[in-house]
Amino acid sequence: MRLLRLSLVGLLLGLAFVRPAGAKVFDAASFTLPNGLTVVVVENHRAPVVTQMIWYRVGAADEVAGKSGLAHFLEHLMFKGTETAKAGEFSAVVAENGGTENAFTSRDYTGYWQTVAKDRLETVMRYEADRMQHIVLTDDVVYPERDVIVEERRQRIDANPSSQLDEAMMAALFQNHRYGVPIIGWQHEMEGLTTADALAFYRKWYGPDNAILVIGGDVTVDEVKPLVEKYYGPLVPVGVPAERVRVLEPPPTAARTVTLKSPQVAEPQWYRAYLLPHRKDLAEGDLEALQLLSEILGGSATSRLYKSLVVDQGLATSAGAYDRSDALDYPTFHLAAAPRQGVELATVEQAMQAEIDKLVQGGVTEEELRLAKDRLQASAVFARDEPSTGPHVIGAAMATGETLEHIQSWPERVEAVTVEQVNALLREFLKPERSVTGYLLPQEPS
Repeated sequence: MRLLRLSLVGLLLGLAFVRPAGAKVFDAASFTLPNGLTVVVVENHRAPVVTQMIWYRVGAADEVAGKSGLAHFLEHLMFKGTETAKAGEFSAVVAENGGTENAFTSRDYTGYWQTVAKDRLETVMRYEADRMQHIVLTDDVVYPERDVIVEERRQRIDANPSSQLDEAMMAALFQNHRYGVPIIGWQHEMEGLTTADALAFYRKWYGPDNAILVIGGDVTVDEVKPLVEKYYGPLVPVGVPAERVRVLEPPPTAARTVTLKSPQVAEPQWYRAYLLPHRKDLAEGDLEALQLLSEILGGSATSRLYKSLVVDQGLATSAGAYDRSDALDYPTFHLAAAPRQGVELATVEQAMQAEIDKLVQGGVTEEELRLAKDRLQASAVFARDEPSTGPHVIGAAMATGETLEHIQSWPERVEAVTVEQVNALLREFLKPERSVTGYLLPQEPS
């Protein structure tokens, strides 16, 4: 079970496509059951295996104030059994049949998946459909698992200075929106979660009309549809709202800094995060431009930041960039660097700022953009050999409001991005007042 922090470009690096106009990412087919369940089938006949992924349009940012960690908590509890399957039975069946499984929670969605041999699909589908509407939660089950997630927080966040700093930076970047609340939750709120909380969240969000079922692998729509109708068809809609209502972020007005010192830190590190406007306020092509900007700045050993700070100046051991462009609400853009031994962190920060200033003033070039597009395309060529790639990419995108047609056209949209679009994006949004800078430092001996 994982807390998911994936950028859209990271997902899309798993896609196979070619450059010609009209090329589609996946030749996927879709249908919808009368109860509202959206079903997508991605054929991949390279091996006799199949991946089932169920995506719920609910994540940590949908929790009510004071109940942080509830989405992730429920993800754990979904493995605790139903009216007809005892706790752990589903996982045991997957393992006995040579399959693999996991689950994940992000800010905007929650997902569950299994990869099994083709002839085991009906088995895992029966179990997954069962727990969509029939889990049994009692205090005897819930409260020991609450201890588990609290301990998970201690191990993943409290014992990891990098995670602590990321948590603090997001809390500073988002002053009002729940993206500033950690996916795993604040410990004092996690410790107060109850059986009633979990059941209320489950009954509100977990139903066929709030789910996307994606099946990928050695199957066809004609093979999948009767099974889906048999197992998911009888489930009752929960009546989820047509739109997920979330608070808006106020316009940022001041640059912020966060410093974390820890005896666990051996070498200092530098980070920066930029907040972009709400997704609905971005122009057509801005998200694709953001993904390409990430690639130009930090996507390879020939990227601007790595070449300048690591290769040419010899100041850093690493320097890069990435985006969280898959957000339902507010995308973010991130930079990071670590100094070489003997180099002051301030020196690396100055070099990073110089590169940012140079970028804002001079922009990216046609050649950089072309190479970035080529790198994204080249990285994707062989990924369709993996049957879980299609379900993962399609499910994540559809869970944040994308249509299947829009997903399929991603190569064309990336190809259509111009230098002017990328440069307009960075000049408008890479501003100090939109940023939080983080410093991870060794703690000096007392």
